[in-house]
Amino acid sequence: MKTETNKPLAFRKYPSTTALQCFETAARHLSFTNAAQEMHMTQSAISKQVAQLEEMLKISLFYRTPHRISLTPAGKTYYLEVLEILKHIEVATTSLMSHSDNVEVLKIASHPTFCSRWLLPALSGFSQAHPLINLDIKEQVGPFFTEDQNVDIAFLYGDGIWGGMEAIKLFDEYCVAVCQPEYLHDKNPCTSNVDNCTLLQLSSRPSAWYEYFKQQGISIDGTFIGPRFDTFHACIAAALLGYGIALVPLRLVAPELQSGTLVTAWRYAAKGRGSYYITYPLSLGRSHKVKVILEWVSAYLETSNQHELMLGHVLNSIDIVDSL
Repeated sequence: MKTETNKPLAFRKYPSTTALQCFETAARHLSFTNAAQEMHMTQSAISKQVAQLEEMLKISLFYRTPHRISLTPAGKTYYLEVLEILKHIEVATTSLMSHSDNVEVLKIASHPTFCSRWLLPALSGFSQAHPLINLDIKEQVGPFFTEDQNVDIAFLYGDGIWGGMEAIKLFDEYCVAVCQPEYLHDKNPCTSNVDNCTLLQLSSRPSAWYEYFKQQGISIDGTFIGPRFDTFHACIAAALLGYGIALVPLRLVAPELQSGTLVTAWRYAAKGRGSYYITYPLSLGRSHKVKVILEWVSAYLETSNQHELMLGHVLNSIDIVDSL
Protein backbone atom coordinates (compact mmCIF):
# COMPACT_ATOMS: atom_id res chain seq x y z
CA MET A 1 0.00 0.00 0.00
CA LYS A 2 1.40 3.38 -1.00
CA THR A 3 1.81 6.05 1.61
CA GLU A 4 1.52 9.80 1.14
CA THR A 5 5.31 10.16 0.96
CA ASN A 6 5.87 7.74 -1.89
CA LYS A 7 3.09 8.79 -4.24
CA PRO A 8 4.21 9.28 -7.83
CA LEU A 9 5.11 12.83 -8.82
CA ALA A 10 2.08 13.02 -11.12
CA PHE A 11 -0.31 12.87 -8.18
CA ARG A 12 1.15 15.95 -6.54
CA LYS A 13 0.10 19.47 -7.42
CA TYR A 14 2.75 21.29 -9.41
CA PRO A 15 2.26 24.21 -11.78
CA SER A 16 3.06 23.57 -15.42
CA THR A 17 6.22 25.05 -16.91
CA THR A 18 3.97 27.02 -19.28
CA ALA A 19 2.23 28.67 -16.34
CA LEU A 20 5.56 29.44 -14.69
CA GLN A 21 6.93 30.90 -17.92
CA CYS A 22 3.85 33.06 -18.39
CA PHE A 23 4.08 34.31 -14.82
CA GLU A 24 7.84 35.01 -15.04
CA THR A 25 7.48 36.91 -18.32
CA ALA A 26 4.53 38.95 -17.08
CA ALA A 27 6.32 39.73 -13.82
CA ARG A 28 9.46 40.79 -15.65
CA HIS A 29 7.57 43.11 -18.01
CA LEU A 30 4.80 43.99 -15.53
CA SER A 31 2.55 43.70 -18.55
CA PHE A 32 0.39 40.87 -19.89
CA THR A 33 0.53 42.49 -23.34
CA ASN A 34 4.33 42.53 -23.52
CA ALA A 35 4.48 39.03 -22.07
CA ALA A 36 2.09 37.82 -24.77
CA GLN A 37 4.33 39.30 -27.48
CA GLU A 38 7.44 37.61 -26.07
CA MET A 39 5.70 34.26 -25.56
CA HIS A 40 3.90 34.39 -28.94
CA MET A 41 0.58 33.92 -27.18
CA THR A 42 -2.54 36.03 -26.84
CA GLN A 43 -2.94 38.40 -23.92
CA SER A 44 -5.96 36.49 -22.69
CA ALA A 45 -3.99 33.22 -22.76
CA ILE A 46 -1.22 34.73 -20.61
CA SER A 47 -3.80 36.16 -18.20
CA LYS A 48 -5.58 32.82 -17.99
CA GLN A 49 -2.37 30.90 -17.23
CA VAL A 50 -1.48 33.34 -14.44
CA ALA A 51 -5.02 33.24 -13.05
CA GLN A 52 -4.94 29.42 -12.96
CA LEU A 53 -1.56 29.58 -11.21
CA GLU A 54 -2.97 31.94 -8.59
CA GLU A 55 -5.99 29.68 -8.13
CA MET A 56 -3.76 26.66 -7.57
CA LEU A 57 -1.56 28.57 -5.12
CA LYS A 58 -4.59 30.18 -3.50
CA ILE A 59 -2.80 33.53 -3.40
CA SER A 60 -2.70 36.66 -5.56
CA LEU A 61 0.55 37.25 -7.39
CA PHE A 62 -0.40 40.57 -9.04
CA TYR A 63 -2.27 43.73 -8.16
CA ARG A 64 -4.46 44.52 -11.16
CA THR A 65 -5.72 47.95 -12.22
CA PRO A 66 -7.30 48.99 -15.53
CA HIS A 67 -4.00 50.32 -16.85
CA ARG A 68 -1.24 48.31 -15.20
CA ILE A 69 -0.25 45.34 -13.07
CA SER A 70 2.26 45.11 -10.22
CA LEU A 71 3.58 42.29 -8.10
CA THR A 72 2.21 41.60 -4.66
CA PRO A 73 4.77 40.89 -1.90
CA ALA A 74 4.12 37.18 -2.37
CA GLY A 75 4.42 37.65 -6.12
CA LYS A 76 7.86 39.26 -5.76
CA THR A 77 9.11 36.40 -3.63
CA TYR A 78 7.66 33.77 -5.94
CA TYR A 79 9.09 35.53 -9.01
CA LEU A 80 12.66 35.22 -7.73
CA GLU A 81 12.17 31.54 -6.91
CA VAL A 82 10.50 30.77 -10.24
CA LEU A 83 13.29 32.59 -12.08
CA GLU A 84 15.89 30.28 -10.48
CA ILE A 85 13.79 27.20 -11.27
CA LEU A 86 13.47 28.15 -14.94
CA LYS A 87 17.21 28.84 -15.14
CA HIS A 88 17.96 25.39 -13.72
CA ILE A 89 15.62 23.78 -16.24
CA GLU A 90 17.26 25.70 -19.08
CA VAL A 91 20.79 24.75 -18.02
CA ALA A 92 19.88 21.08 -17.50
CA THR A 93 18.10 20.87 -20.84
CA THR A 94 20.85 22.64 -22.78
CA SER A 95 23.51 20.47 -21.15
CA LEU A 96 21.66 17.27 -21.98
CA MET A 97 20.99 18.29 -25.57
CA SER A 98 24.61 19.30 -26.17
CA HIS A 99 26.03 15.90 -25.23
CA SER A 100 25.62 12.58 -26.96
CA ASP A 101 24.68 9.46 -25.01
CA ASN A 102 28.29 8.25 -24.69
CA VAL A 103 29.81 11.54 -23.48
CA GLU A 104 30.84 11.86 -19.83
CA VAL A 105 30.82 15.22 -18.06
CA LEU A 106 33.77 15.86 -15.75
CA LYS A 107 32.82 18.51 -13.20
CA ILE A 108 35.86 20.41 -11.94
CA ALA A 109 36.08 23.10 -9.27
CA SER A 110 39.03 25.37 -8.65
CA HIS A 111 39.97 28.63 -6.99
CA PRO A 112 39.60 31.42 -9.60
CA THR A 113 43.24 32.54 -9.91
CA PHE A 114 44.61 28.99 -9.85
CA CYS A 115 42.10 28.07 -12.54
CA SER A 116 43.03 30.82 -14.98
CA ARG A 117 46.78 30.81 -14.36
CA TRP A 118 47.60 27.12 -13.89
CA LEU A 119 44.67 24.79 -14.50
CA LEU A 120 43.56 26.09 -17.91
CA PRO A 121 47.09 25.92 -19.37
CA ALA A 122 47.44 22.44 -17.88
CA LEU A 123 44.21 21.26 -19.54
CA SER A 124 45.05 22.72 -22.94
CA GLY A 125 44.44 20.01 -25.56
CA PHE A 126 42.52 17.75 -23.18
CA SER A 127 39.20 18.02 -25.04
CA GLN A 128 40.85 17.20 -28.36
CA ALA A 129 42.61 14.17 -26.87
CA HIS A 130 39.47 13.00 -25.02
CA PRO A 131 36.41 14.09 -27.04
CA LEU A 132 34.09 11.81 -25.04
CA ILE A 133 34.82 13.67 -21.80
CA ASN A 134 33.28 17.11 -21.59
CA LEU A 135 34.84 19.50 -19.07
CA ASP A 136 32.56 21.56 -16.83
CA ILE A 137 34.85 23.93 -14.92
CA LYS A 138 33.60 26.12 -12.09
CA GLU A 139 35.62 28.85 -10.42
CA GLN A 140 34.73 29.26 -6.77
CA VAL A 141 36.27 29.99 -3.42
CA GLY A 142 34.52 27.09 -1.65
CA PRO A 143 33.15 24.92 -0.23
CA PHE A 144 33.75 22.54 -3.11
CA PHE A 145 32.27 19.15 -2.24
CA THR A 146 28.64 19.59 -1.24
CA GLU A 147 25.47 17.92 -2.46
CA ASP A 148 24.40 20.93 -4.49
CA GLN A 149 27.86 21.44 -6.03
CA ASN A 150 28.13 17.90 -7.46
CA VAL A 151 31.87 18.11 -8.15
CA ASP A 152 34.03 15.24 -9.44
CA ILE A 153 37.47 16.82 -9.12
CA ALA A 154 38.69 19.88 -7.20
CA PHE A 155 42.03 21.64 -7.09
CA LEU A 156 42.52 22.73 -3.48
CA TYR A 157 45.06 24.45 -1.29
CA GLY A 158 45.59 23.06 2.17
CA ASP A 159 47.19 20.28 4.20
CA GLY A 160 45.94 17.44 2.00
CA ILE A 161 43.54 16.07 4.59
CA TRP A 162 39.86 16.23 3.68
CA GLY A 163 37.35 13.73 5.03
CA GLY A 164 36.23 11.11 2.50
CA MET A 165 38.59 12.52 -0.13
CA GLU A 166 41.64 11.25 -1.96
CA ALA A 167 44.25 14.02 -2.24
CA ILE A 168 47.28 13.94 -4.54
CA LYS A 169 49.90 16.62 -3.97
CA LEU A 170 50.78 18.76 -6.98
CA PHE A 171 53.39 21.14 -5.55
CA ASP A 172 54.26 23.35 -2.60
CA GLU A 173 53.44 27.04 -2.43
CA TYR A 174 56.08 29.77 -2.28
CA CYS A 175 54.84 33.33 -1.87
CA VAL A 176 56.69 36.41 -3.09
CA ALA A 177 56.07 40.12 -2.60
CA VAL A 178 55.65 41.73 -6.03
CA CYS A 179 54.93 45.18 -7.37
CA GLN A 180 55.20 47.35 -10.46
CA PRO A 181 58.87 48.33 -11.12
CA GLU A 182 58.03 52.04 -11.00
CA TYR A 183 56.45 51.60 -7.57
CA LEU A 184 59.89 51.14 -5.99
CA HIS A 185 61.49 54.29 -7.40
CA ASP A 186 60.58 56.63 -4.55
CA LYS A 187 59.84 54.06 -1.87
CA ASN A 188 63.26 52.49 -1.17
CA PRO A 189 61.48 49.71 0.73
CA CYS A 190 63.20 47.65 3.37
CA THR A 191 61.71 44.92 5.53
CA SER A 192 62.57 46.81 8.70
CA ASN A 193 60.37 49.73 7.69
CA VAL A 194 57.32 49.15 5.55
CA ASP A 195 55.37 52.21 6.67
CA ASN A 196 55.91 53.92 3.33
CA CYS A 197 54.57 50.93 1.38
CA THR A 198 51.00 49.93 0.65
CA LEU A 199 50.64 46.19 1.29
CA LEU A 200 47.76 44.65 -0.65
CA GLN A 201 45.62 42.27 1.39
CA LEU A 202 43.91 38.97 0.55
CA SER A 203 40.64 38.60 2.48
CA SER A 204 41.05 34.86 3.07
CA ARG A 205 44.61 35.26 4.44
CA PRO A 206 44.48 38.18 6.89
CA SER A 207 47.74 37.18 8.62
CA ALA A 208 49.76 36.48 5.46
CA TRP A 209 51.97 39.56 5.70
CA TYR A 210 52.73 38.96 9.38
CA GLU A 211 53.77 35.38 8.57
CA TYR A 212 55.85 36.55 5.62
CA PHE A 213 57.93 38.86 7.82
CA LYS A 214 57.95 36.43 10.76
CA GLN A 215 59.61 33.78 8.61
CA GLN A 216 62.45 36.23 8.10
CA GLY A 217 62.77 36.86 11.83
CA ILE A 218 61.31 40.35 11.49
CA SER A 219 58.73 41.62 13.95
CA ILE A 220 56.32 44.18 12.56
CA ASP A 221 54.35 46.29 15.00
CA GLY A 222 50.94 47.74 14.29
CA THR A 223 48.56 46.80 11.53
CA PHE A 224 48.93 46.73 7.76
CA ILE A 225 46.74 49.19 5.91
CA GLY A 226 45.94 48.59 2.27
CA PRO A 227 43.21 47.56 -0.18
CA ARG A 228 41.70 44.15 0.49
CA PHE A 229 40.73 41.73 -2.30
CA ASP A 230 38.93 38.40 -2.56
CA THR A 231 41.30 36.70 -5.03
CA PHE A 232 44.97 36.54 -5.94
CA HIS A 233 43.91 37.58 -9.44
CA ALA A 234 42.69 40.92 -8.13
CA CYS A 235 45.84 41.35 -6.01
CA ILE A 236 48.04 40.75 -9.06
CA ALA A 237 45.97 43.13 -11.18
CA ALA A 238 46.22 45.81 -8.48
CA ALA A 239 49.99 45.37 -8.26
CA LEU A 240 50.28 45.74 -12.04
CA LEU A 241 48.37 49.01 -11.79
CA GLY A 242 50.67 50.35 -9.10
CA TYR A 243 48.31 50.06 -6.13
CA GLY A 244 51.02 48.63 -3.93
CA ILE A 245 52.85 45.39 -3.10
CA ALA A 246 51.04 42.05 -3.37
CA LEU A 247 52.00 38.83 -1.59
CA VAL A 248 51.12 36.05 -4.04
CA PRO A 249 52.15 32.47 -4.91
CA LEU A 250 55.19 32.46 -7.18
CA ARG A 251 53.67 30.02 -9.66
CA LEU A 252 50.70 32.32 -10.23
CA VAL A 253 52.82 35.36 -11.00
CA ALA A 254 55.92 33.82 -12.62
CA PRO A 255 55.06 35.07 -16.17
CA GLU A 256 54.95 38.69 -14.96
CA LEU A 257 58.25 38.28 -13.11
CA GLN A 258 59.87 36.77 -16.19
CA SER A 259 58.59 39.56 -18.45
CA GLY A 260 59.54 42.28 -15.96
CA THR A 261 56.05 43.77 -15.67
CA LEU A 262 56.30 42.90 -11.98
CA VAL A 263 59.38 42.67 -9.77
CA THR A 264 60.03 41.34 -6.28
CA ALA A 265 59.98 44.07 -3.65
CA TRP A 266 62.11 41.94 -1.29
CA ARG A 267 64.36 38.98 -2.06
CA TYR A 268 62.37 36.40 -0.16
CA ALA A 269 60.11 33.52 -1.13
CA ALA A 270 58.25 32.24 1.90
CA LYS A 271 56.97 28.69 1.89
CA GLY A 272 53.25 28.57 2.55
CA ARG A 273 51.52 26.61 5.28
CA GLY A 274 49.85 24.39 2.70
CA SER A 275 50.33 22.90 -0.75
CA TYR A 276 48.20 22.48 -3.86
CA TYR A 277 46.35 19.21 -4.36
CA ILE A 278 44.09 17.52 -6.87
CA THR A 279 41.27 15.91 -4.89
CA TYR A 280 38.26 13.70 -5.54
CA PRO A 281 35.73 11.68 -3.51
CA LEU A 282 36.93 8.18 -2.60
CA SER A 283 33.78 6.82 -4.23
CA LEU A 284 35.07 8.04 -7.63
CA GLY A 285 38.44 6.30 -7.35
CA ARG A 286 37.61 3.82 -10.11
CA SER A 287 35.79 6.31 -12.32
CA HIS A 288 37.10 6.36 -15.87
CA LYS A 289 36.90 10.13 -16.24
CA VAL A 290 38.73 10.68 -12.94
CA LYS A 291 41.51 8.29 -13.96
CA VAL A 292 41.89 10.10 -17.26
CA ILE A 293 42.23 13.56 -15.70
CA LEU A 294 44.70 12.27 -13.09
CA GLU A 295 46.88 10.79 -15.82
CA TRP A 296 46.66 14.02 -17.84
CA VAL A 297 47.69 16.25 -14.93
CA SER A 298 50.50 13.88 -13.97
CA ALA A 299 51.83 13.94 -17.53
CA TYR A 300 51.59 17.72 -17.63
CA LEU A 301 53.63 18.04 -14.44
CA GLU A 302 56.31 15.72 -15.84
CA THR A 303 56.59 17.44 -19.22
CA SER A 304 56.31 21.10 -18.21
CA ASN A 305 60.09 21.39 -17.96
CA GLN A 306 60.22 24.84 -19.46
CA HIS A 307 57.95 26.22 -16.78
CA GLU A 308 59.95 24.52 -14.05
CA LEU A 309 63.19 26.00 -15.42
CA MET A 310 61.59 29.43 -15.37
CA LEU A 311 60.54 28.95 -11.76
CA GLY A 312 64.02 27.74 -10.90
CA HIS A 313 65.53 30.86 -12.44
CA VAL A 314 63.22 33.08 -10.39
CA LEU A 315 63.84 31.11 -7.20
CA ASN A 316 67.60 31.31 -7.67
CA SER A 317 67.35 35.11 -7.73
CA ILE A 318 65.73 35.29 -4.30
CA ASP A 319 66.09 33.73 -0.89
CA ILE A 320 63.74 30.92 0.14
CA VAL A 321 62.53 30.49 3.68
CA ASP A 322 61.27 26.94 4.15
CA SER A 323 59.80 26.94 7.64
CA LEU A 324 57.39 28.96 9.70
